[in-house]
This record gives sequence, structure tokens and C-alpha cells, in this order.
Amino acid sequence: MGLAAVRSIGMAQPLRSEQDEEDFEQELIDQYALAQVGAGLTDKFVHTERTTVFEFARFLGRHLWTASESDADRFLSYLRQERGLARTTREAKASTLGRFFDFLIARYQGDIHALTGYVVTQPIDEFNRPASSSSAASRIPPSDPEVEALFSGWREALPAARKYLPAARDYLAASLWRRAGLRINETVMLDIKDWRPDLGEHGKLHVRFGKGSRGKGPKPRLVPAIDSVDALMEWWLRDVRHQFGDDYLDPDAPLLPSERRDRVSGSCTRAGDDTLRGGLTAAVERWLPAWGDRLGPHGLRHYCASSLYARGMDLKAVQELLGHEWLSTTTRYIHVHSEHIDHAWAVANQRVAARLTGE
Repeated sequence: MGLAAVRSIGMAQPLRSEQDEEDFEQELIDQYALAQVGAGLTDKFVHTERTTVFEFARFLGRHLWTASESDADRFLSYLRQERGLARTTREAKASTLGRFFDFLIARYQGDIHALTGYVVTQPIDEFNRPASSSSAASRIPPSDPEVEALFSGWREALPAARKYLPAARDYLAASLWRRAGLRINETVMLDIKDWRPDLGEHGKLHVRFGKGSRGKGPKPRLVPAIDSVDALMEWWLRDVRHQFGDDYLDPDAPLLPSERRDRVSGSCTRAGDDTLRGGLTAAVERWLPAWGDRLGPHGLRHYCASSLYARGMDLKAVQELLGHEWLSTTTRYIHVHSEHIDHAWAVANQRVAARLTGE
């Protein structure tokens, strides 16, 4: 992340009281936030970073410039063992702290040493940094037969579901992850108006809240309703959505509603990401138990990319579908079986032979 230049704190006099030290610590955190704003990061991203820094400070119980690797060890263990936070959440918090302390060391290490006598060190190192959830093994999705078994079992059980409407909603959300590669937050923010059957051969979903790089705000895109997404959308809007409430006629109503109602308007509220993720988790436990906690929304996004590529979609098209800024990111989403590689090699050799023989 490129940080904007901000003024040096450069206090001439030493800190004379506990209040001076607290004010100095607050100024350091404010300067970090200011630098992030200067770098063009969103208010939401900056707020999340500040919240994590304050959380670590409270856990530490003393000033941030005194933190050591062992303090980070204790904090990350606390997040895992006592708070039970997911690996991805712990990884994000560790990354935030790493960036913050990199900032302190690069910008204010001299000031901090002169004023406090402490030399700031980086508490997040290669030993306590949580293992990245983006490792190749954890990203590899289920096979085609496994995914088909999951969704066919889920689909057949819908009519008899104890709560049909949320079950159908969760099925649709997971289908969008499987077939169109949407992110979970993109799915949550879809409104009824975002389904555009008038665009393209199959219709398109207007993803208005696509993920921007490095927290730089939403990056909208139009996602073609390929791979039977158009049929799913027709089923949802014709047979299911209106059963949630009369707001189905409102283009600004959520496409995937909650059963809860807004106290003021009486309209359906938006289903949250935890709700949709929970629906998938329950389905996996029932119809694909071998995958247990291993398959989530992001895993289905990887499956979508791999499946479409294996069926012949070129890498650039997969990139545009997923909304990646860089093609190199898309390549990390592609997981193919050895027989696909063998087939591609055979086809390539056939093409070379055809050119040499003039056939």
C-alpha cells in the first residue's frame, strides 16, 4: 500500500505525563489513518484498520510502541482460543497490525525512540503470522460430481424444507457463487433491479458493489447469466421472491431478503452474509459431509473459475466474469485435474502436427 506523506510529529520536548503519552499514541494512530486516506482507501477500510489497532492496544494494556513478538503471540492465541475467530479473520487482523507497525517503523521510529526510549519493532513476523487461507491446498474446490451431488440433493429437498423461503434463498445464493463466481458481499448487496434480462443473450446481473483493489471502493461490473443462471433468476422472481412480501414490486428491494421486516417501512430487510454462509454450511454438512468446514462461498467461486476454464472458457473471459483486476489473480483460481492437462497437451500437439503436415 502506498502511503501519502504526512507531517512529522517531531515533538521537541519529552513526554512529561501519562496524558502526554496517551495523546502521542492517539496521534500516531491518527497519522496512520490520515496516510491511508491519502492513499485513496475507503472510509470503511480505514475504520476497520483503526478498530483492530485499538483492539490490540486494549489487549496489550500498555502503549503500542512497547509491543513485542510475544505480545502478538498472545493476542493471536486469544483470538483463536478464547474468541473462536475464523482463520481468515485472524489473518486479516494480523495483516492490519503488520501494516500499522511497518508504518510506525518507517515514519516515526526515530521520534518514538527520542520521546519514549523504546525502539519500535515489528511484532508480526514469519513465525506468528497466521497461515494464509489462500494456500493452494485450501483453495482446491470439490470435483464436478461432488458439487453436483451437493446441489442436486439440496434442490430435491427444497419442496419439503421446514422453512421453504429461506432454504430457496440460500440455494439461489450458493448457485450464484457456483455458476457465476460472485463474491458473498456482492451477492448480499444485489437488488431486484440488478437483474437485467434485457441485456445480452442470457441477461446480466449488475454487480454494483464489486470488490475494488486495496479497499478503493466498489468496482461495478455486469455479469452474464451463463451456466443456467438465467433460468435460476426466472424461477426465483416468478415463483419465490413475491412470497417474502409485497416489496417484490420495488426495484430497490433486496433480491435476497431476510424474513425480518424493517420496523419503519415494513419491507423485507437484506439477508446478511452470515445467514447465506450458514445456509451453505448446513447444506454441505447434509449432502457433502466429506467437505465439512472446508467448503464455503469462496470455495464455490474457485469451483466456478475452474469449471468454466475446464469447459473451454478462456482465461481472460474468466477474469472478467470474476471481476479481477489482474489476470495473475485469476490464474490462482484455476485448478484443473491431470487429465485436463493431458488433454490440452494432446490437442496442442495435434495442432502442431497439422501445421507441419499442411492438413
